[in-house]
Amino acid sequence: MKKEHLPTKICPVCNRPFAWRKKWEKNWENVKYCSKKCSGVKK
Repeated sequence: MKKEHLPTKICPVCNRPFAWRKKWEKNWENVKYCSKKCSGVKK
């Protein structure tokens, strides 16, 4: 699969788009943040 065809989401903390990763394959529906840094930030 080419990178431009991967599903993307918008991080609610930094408002940047991030693409699907292999490590999120089984948990993509529950992924909300682009990084551990963003997941640790409380808004």
